[in-house]
Amino acid sequence: MPVLPEYDLTGKTAILSTSGGGEAPFLAQALAEAGASVFAVARTQALLDAVLASLPSGPSGAVMDASVPDSAKNVMEQFHRSHSKVDILVNDPRSIYAKPLEDIGADEWDAVQTRNAKAPFLLSQQVLPRMAKDKYGRVVNMISELAERGMINGSAFAASQAAVLALTRSLAVEWSRFNIRINAIGTGLVDTESQPIETQREELLVRYTPLRRKGNPGDIGPLLVYLCSEFCDYSTGQPVYVDGGLNAHP
Repeated sequence: MPVLPEYDLTGKTAILSTSGGGEAPFLAQALAEAGASVFAVARTQALLDAVLASLPSGPSGAVMDASVPDSAKNVMEQFHRSHSKVDILVNDPRSIYAKPLEDIGADEWDAVQTRNAKAPFLLSQQVLPRMAKDKYGRVVNMISELAERGMINGSAFAASQAAVLALTRSLAVEWSRFNIRINAIGTGLVDTESQPIETQREELLVRYTPLRRKGNPGDIGPLLVYLCSEFCDYSTGQPVYVDGGLNAHP
């Protein structure tokens, strides 16, 4: 991916945390191609391997559940063994969950909120004070377009995404005085091999999408690089949707 000088991330260090999104390897690759050194955090070894495989030689990372308080602290300890500062934090905590309201147990609801909303909170809690000391930082939270829209059987997942969006906006206000920009990228249906979807449901979603196609990781990478760059200086607290126009629907 060609990178404009304004978007060059050479010399920047990034933490990318993911809990299962199929876009994570492509997000890591976009950051690396722009020049950033990427430290990946994933819930499973398989997911970490997939992310590291997308990076140049010498990548680093750790298998950890960032939604657990002690694990979030350990992330920073491991990160600082090989990096002196953190410039960029990308939270990609989306684990898709669809179930009718009456079938969702209280424990299931709690698990969805913990998996999808708690990790960005805990990592932000660890990273933002460090960014504040350096008077610089870029944070991007990956969310679904359901953060601001409803869908049948989507109550638990949508609630978790709305929580991350609210966190994004609140932290942007709270930490702006330290030259930290905090934004979100909202995606719709994205075509990745690790996120299979039933053919019938996929066809319905594509038909409902104004641009009449699924998204692909290449639609997201350039935007991520921009939001992580120094050129993104006057935007904070904003969700930017790459969803083919889904959020344009009522």
